[in-house]
Amino acid sequence: MKKSLKMYLLFLLACISLILAACSEDEEETKEKESVYRIVYSGEIKTLNYLKTSETNEFAVAANLVDGLIEYDKYGVPQPGLAESWESNEDASVWTFNLRKGVKWVDYEGNEVAEVTAHDFVDGLKYVLDAKNESSTAWIATVVKNGSAFYDGEITDFSQVGVKALDDYTLEYTLEGPTPYFLSMLNYVCFFPVYGEFLEEKGDAFGTSKENFLYNGAYLLTDFEPQNKRVLTKNPTYWDKDNVFIDKIEYKYNKEAANVAPELFLRGEVDEAAIPTAILDDWFNDPKKKDLIRQSTTSFYSYFYAFNFDPQFDAEYEPENWKVAVNNKNFRKSLFHALDRVSAMLTEEPYEPESLLNNTITPKNFVDVDGVDYTQLEPLAKFTNNDSFDKDLALEYKEKAMAELQGKATFPVKVLMPYNSGMPDWANRAQVIEQQMENLLGKDYIDIIVYAGPSTGFLGEIRRPGKFAFMEVNWGPDYADPSTYTDPFTTGGTYNKPELAEGYTDTNGQPIYDNMVNKAKAAIDPKERYPLFAEAEAFLIEEAFVVPYKVGGSGYIASRLNPFDAQYSQFGVSNEKFKGRKLLDKPMNNEQFKEAKAQWEKERAQALAEAK
Repeated sequence: MKKSLKMYLLFLLACISLILAACSEDEEETKEKESVYRIVYSGEIKTLNYLKTSETNEFAVAANLVDGLIEYDKYGVPQPGLAESWESNEDASVWTFNLRKGVKWVDYEGNEVAEVTAHDFVDGLKYVLDAKNESSTAWIATVVKNGSAFYDGEITDFSQVGVKALDDYTLEYTLEGPTPYFLSMLNYVCFFPVYGEFLEEKGDAFGTSKENFLYNGAYLLTDFEPQNKRVLTKNPTYWDKDNVFIDKIEYKYNKEAANVAPELFLRGEVDEAAIPTAILDDWFNDPKKKDLIRQSTTSFYSYFYAFNFDPQFDAEYEPENWKVAVNNKNFRKSLFHALDRVSAMLTEEPYEPESLLNNTITPKNFVDVDGVDYTQLEPLAKFTNNDSFDKDLALEYKEKAMAELQGKATFPVKVLMPYNSGMPDWANRAQVIEQQMENLLGKDYIDIIVYAGPSTGFLGEIRRPGKFAFMEVNWGPDYADPSTYTDPFTTGGTYNKPELAEGYTDTNGQPIYDNMVNKAKAAIDPKERYPLFAEAEAFLIEEAFVVPYKVGGSGYIASRLNPFDAQYSQFGVSNEKFKGRKLLDKPMNNEQFKEAKAQWEKERAQALAEAK
């Protein structure tokens, strides 16, 4: 009897072991099937409040958590998002959107809170246009009728602003005037919805944590520990979950992310790494590593060097002396022509540097009129087709500036040029530019001072407060119209304050550039409108308020992401979304990338032609 009991117990134990083993294998198989994308980062986000921020690394996260009315496919063709359909009146001044029913607001655990309705878009815009909330993107939303008047306090009744919920699923925008490109503006965060009751309940705490946030997008923020990690997990209630292929996105913080990422990639600990120029040759000369890297895709972000007319840096860098010098056109022109952009570009693209240079503020292929690219319109074309670097002109302008500034400015003029310390290529570029420009113009003329700014909050701590003299900055388009590239430079913009430049006030008391831009904005037909914007942009460059440099997205990366299944748009947040993206078994090498890019460009041209 005892023997039988013992045999039975042994048999039972064996069965339990087999069951546990089977469960373990099932769990392991499920884990293996889960698609996880891992990345390391150094620039921490300070807020999830997409209605307030304009910083790319912040709204790039929010774009995966909250959907807007529309999105774009991988060729750049507008697609339904939370709006299933839309229409405009004849002059494109009134737009009506029919919303998708059954979309839910959920918390970070996926628990349903409310249904997404047209009222949420009204509540979102009301927050953005309320000046006390200090939204960085409110100026975009003033395209809506009475948007500026409400923001400025001229009217206090928001019902007079041109956004209405006609019912729970019908949303109407009435604009200040005809705006045929309004659809493209909806791809930006200031037009995203928010659940008003939740926003009111959380107040200033909205967007400060995963708990103080509601989700209707492809992902939930299931982990958020600043300067440690954040995790985005596929939203199981998402309306279009079948087109979300990456189950989890894991961000790991490391203040040296740019330096350690390549090694982490080789060890299989991350799925993407930018490869700094300093180690590019090593990777390309290694038979295994060379098949892991490719060029990154370019974007429509425009990079340029800006002269600051409102210096707010410390006295040791002589801001008053800089102000005297920068207000001399010949001084600006000397630096404009002295910057060897190819030498600068070699710090991030050592093999094909010229291919990424941009001679204008607006990049090529952004918009066209009757088949003529905007950058080829006169008088902008003369800059588009010529390199700004010219040694002889630089020295000629230097002599003129020194003569005109004699007794007014002290030489050498200190030129404070900060860079983001989290970007090694930028650090190298700053050193290259310092040596190159000082060697050409002479250290008796300029003393370029490179300064390592913070890796987190660089925009808010350095650029916006004006703590620079001459610095690399960038701007990305927010909608499909040349006016989007004028926004940093008109009065109230966030860049180098050209409206404060001496001698550039028009007869009506307004800055000349502002008047040129306003004249262009008043024109509706692109045949009239685009040439006027081209004149304004040419003026900005001719007067050397900026030095155009390059387009964004340059350099080399190792990545398991397929770059050609991503949502594509020249503007807004679509490029930041992981929806639709897939992980490759092996990274693309450069040859595969170029071949796939050529095929994508061919398919895109066909898709755009069919869409038109």
